[in-house]
Amino acid sequence: MHQEGPGHPSAEHLEPRRPSGSLEAEVLAVLRAAGAPLTPGQVRERLDARQRGELAYSTVVTIMSRLHAKGLLARERAGRGFAYTPVDDASLAAGQMNRALDGGADHDAVLTRFVSGLSGRDARLLRQLLDAGEDGG
Repeated sequence: MHQEGPGHPSAEHLEPRRPSGSLEAEVLAVLRAAGAPLTPGQVRERLDARQRGELAYSTVVTIMSRLHAKGLLARERAGRGFAYTPVDDASLAAGQMNRALDGGADHDAVLTRFVSGLSGRDARLLRQLLDAGEDGG
């Protein structure tokens, strides 16, 4: 039985549910379009301007914290909080590779399978990068 009143909002007052992950995608789109670090408050303002209704500040903070934990956002101190930027694709891929290597699997086997799947061009580039790293350090 549906009740209305205090603690029981009517159906027309409920915010429509978004498909799973859509708010994360919207936050990432806002940050990519900005081209500069944004705080959760700034992201919230831009999201509110795009749609009807208003998101809770805590919802935006939660989404941005989750995206940071997933490695999709970088953050820097901005006053008492943080400002966020999207992680570039190369850094994201490198982070995923590092997590795969550190994931407890057979380190040698993971690297061997990775290298054996490289194209000739990529293998040459990797060799050059490794040689340059040895020369520099």
